[in-house]
Order: sequence, then C-alpha cells, then structure tokens
Amino acid sequence: MAVSMDYLLNSIFTMITTPLFLLLLVYIYNQLQKYGKKTKKYHPIGGTKFNQLVNYRRLHDYNTDLATIYKTYRVFNPFRGEIYTSDPLIVQYILKTNFKNYGKGAYMHDILKELLGDGILTVDGDEWREQRKVASHQFSTKVLRDFSSVVFRKNTIKVGKILLEAANTNQKVDITDLFMKATTDSIFKVGLGIDVDNISCSNEEDIRFSHAFDDANALILRRIVDVSWKIKKALNIGTEAKLKKNIKVIDDFVYKLINTKIEQMHNAKDDFMFKNEDILSTFLQIKSTNPKYIRDIVVNFVLAGKEPIAVTLYWFIYMLCKHPHVQDKVAKEIKEATNMNMKEVDTINVAEFAARVSDEALDKMQYLHATLTETIRLYPALSLDPHICFNDDVLPDGYNVKKGDMVIYLPYAMGRMKSIWGDDAHEFRPERWLDGDGFFHPESPFKFTAFQAGPRTCLGRDFAYRQMKILSSILLGCFVFKLSDENKVMHYKTSVNLLMDGPLHICVFKRCVLTLLTLFDEWIVGLMKLRHVAISIVKSGV
Repeated sequence: MAVSMDYLLNSIFTMITTPLFLLLLVYIYNQLQKYGKKTKKYHPIGGTKFNQLVNYRRLHDYNTDLATIYKTYRVFNPFRGEIYTSDPLIVQYILKTNFKNYGKGAYMHDILKELLGDGILTVDGDEWREQRKVASHQFSTKVLRDFSSVVFRKNTIKVGKILLEAANTNQKVDITDLFMKATTDSIFKVGLGIDVDNISCSNEEDIRFSHAFDDANALILRRIVDVSWKIKKALNIGTEAKLKKNIKVIDDFVYKLINTKIEQMHNAKDDFMFKNEDILSTFLQIKSTNPKYIRDIVVNFVLAGKEPIAVTLYWFIYMLCKHPHVQDKVAKEIKEATNMNMKEVDTINVAEFAARVSDEALDKMQYLHATLTETIRLYPALSLDPHICFNDDVLPDGYNVKKGDMVIYLPYAMGRMKSIWGDDAHEFRPERWLDGDGFFHPESPFKFTAFQAGPRTCLGRDFAYRQMKILSSILLGCFVFKLSDENKVMHYKTSVNLLMDGPLHICVFKRCVLTLLTLFDEWIVGLMKLRHVAISIVKSGV
C-alpha cells in the first residue's frame, strides 16, 4: 500500500508539473531563437529534458542515438545549457587542454552531495588536489600492490569454492550478486583495512547497505534529467523520499565502520600496518577529527572501487557466454600462461590454480586483457561524465559554450560510434586491441574514455585491471560459464554505474570435465576419419 501511494503521489506531481514545464520550454526556446544566435554559434538541439525523462530506462542508448546523428548536441533545459558530446577532440579539450575551465562545479556538487559529499569525485580545487595527492601516493606503493594481490586471490578462491559447489550440484548462480560481494570485500579490505566477508556469510546489515548503495546510485543520477528534484526533496516525496532513506542506511553503516577503524588504530601497538596497507588509515591521520570528511572519503572510494569492477566482470562473463569461441580462446591463453598440462587438469583445485596465477603469468595474458578492455568499451561502468564550464569558451569544433553550461561526454555512446571504432563498432571483437604480434596496444584515453583522462584520469585503473585479471583468470582457468537461459538478453539499469537490470543467472561447469569430454570427442572424430581413410584404401584396392 505504501509503495502504491508513493507511486500515485509521484504520478500526480508529474501530471501537474509536466504541462507547465513544457510551456516554459517553448517560451525559452523561442527567446533563444530570437536573441541567442545573432553573434554566437551553438550546437543543434537534439532533445529536451522531457525527452530524457521519457527515455530514462534506455537513457544511454537514447544519448547514443542522438550522438550518431549530431556527434555533439544540446539537450534543452530551461535552467542551464547542456552539451552532450562523443567527439574525442572535445573530450581532450575539456579533460586536458583547458582542464582549468571545466570541473564538477557547484551544480554537480549540489546534485551529488547527499551521496558523495565532499569526496574526490565531486570537488574541485585544493580539496580535490589534497585527496588526489594522498590517494595517488597510496596507489603507487608496492606495499598496496602486493597486499591487494593477496586479497584479490583470497577472495577469488572463496568465489571459486561457491562456483565449485554449484557445478557439483547443478545449481544456477547469480553472478551479479557474487561479483558485487567479492569486490565489496576487496575494496573494504584494501581501501579501508576492514574485513566484511560478504562472500562467505552475508549478514542483514551488509545486505541492506549494498541494496541502499545500489538504489542511491540510480536515484542520484535521476536528478540530472529531473528538473523537479528539488521540489520533491523539499516535499519529501517520490524518488527523493526513497533517496533520503537509502542515504540514512549508507551513513549508519559507514560511520559504524569508521568508528571500528578508529578503535582498531587506537588499540594497535604498532600502527605501521595502518600507515602502509590501507587508504582510510592515511586519511584518518590527516583529518581524524572530521568524521563527515572521512565518511565522504569512504563512500567515494567504495563507489569507485566496488561497483565499476563488479560491473565490468559480470558484463565480461555475459559477453563470454554470448561468444563461447572467445571464452575458449581466453581459457586456452590462461592454460598456456600458467603452464597447465593435461595430467594436472583433473586433479588441481581452485586454490592450487590460484597459486599459479603469478604476476609473470598475468603479464602473458594479452588476449584476456584485450577481452576485458573490449567489454569496457561496450559497457563502461561510468557511462556519462558531466563537467561545468566556469567561463565562456569556444570548443574545438567552433561552437560556443557559456559560463555555467554543463558539458557531458558519453563513454557509452563513444564505444558504439562507427566514426571512432569503424563499421564493426557494435561487435564484440577483442582482437581490435591486439597488434600483429598479439600484444595489447592501448588507444587514446580521449577515444577510450572509460577511465577518464588528463589530470582527473582514474587513479585505480591498474588496481582495477589487476583485480579483474586475477579473478577472471582463476575462474576461467577452472570453470566454463554458460547462461542458464541462452536466449536471454540483459539490459542495464540507469544509474551512476552501468548496473545490470536484474540478476545474471549462470550455469557453471568444471573446465577439467569439459576439457576431457572435448578431447574424447576429438579422439572419436579422429578415429572416424581413420576409418573412412581405411575404407577408401580398401575400396581402391591399394
């Protein structure tokens, strides 16, 4: 009943405000036509905020459709200019060439502050530089690299045991839930120095936090297309009422973790471990008296380190299930890189195989790296990235942008642009990332924008790839994945990160069993060929 009443109130509110909003759009549009284009040149209008709301469930594809037509276009907003682009030259300009003139700004901070506060993803200037400097130092240390690799392998072994049980009992597995738990455990241990162990024994509090975090991501992004969100917030109705409840769950969980961490540090006789192994300890030593600041740090790093990696991994498994020849090729490379032979394939377990996945072995997995990157090209975790223009400017294509305008580049759309990737842009083809010798070759970060570029380029890129390669190489070395419903097509859920809309149910098989069956089949085929040859020889009288 509560859900129905909430839906009714939201519907009534929309019915009342939409006509007024459309009338305002028409008026302002006419004013722009009369006065706005006499001396300056502006990008063509591809749609309105109302169009975005109507297409919200497929927002990224809607943006892609417009980008295919216009490359760079405006979405009409009565309160500020909005420019959407898939042009690598403009991306390079706002992220690097004229970086100082484009930032998160007060507008984006206002939209994101309930969830992300004053964290590294929402601030500019000295606040951003301070946080980035500390985080950059932590990510560059060998201690963190070695420690994180141990954590990734440990958590992957836990995942492997769950998959082995599923394979032995012919049970389906929701891979989205499992990967989200694994990356949550990893970021909390590596980034915050805290064990939560969602993989093995999720408790009710952890489940509430995860659901609240996912819901808050989706609800906070809606503010970008819903111009009435401030009214809903003031009235505490609809999506804003839901967001408020989710933020309360997140805050309670995070503040409890911070207090636990502070207590651990206070009781520790030797705090060397805290200074070198996790990021939270470092920030606590800098701003230990400001719980809100630490809360914002935690939420930002959880958002950056939990969801993007899990999102990429389950889209990766989905694509491998849809393209089994690619899955076989990845598995073959993993087998060769780890020096696996057929005598061992029937006896080795997940933990033993994980021990074979050394840094040296990972470096040999060029096709795996290419396949992960191809997944990110088509399914970037961060599908759009908005920036605010601080002063009037002219973009590289000759069009004007005004102070206060929002310039949004579109990694999801850019990954599907034929003008960038060629006629096969919509195809899943990992080979596009390999040179003639089979080695991975990167593309320009202004073309492949999933990890941002310029001064704000993602600090955790190598961290993310290491976790993804460790987890995927161990699991694909031990298991074969197939969709429980091979005809099912998965869609995204419009949120800050490109979450799947619903669970991805997978059937898991031990790779050793299928490998032996394949060899047996090949042996039978070989015998049949020999039989045909022998019959031919006999018939020919030779």
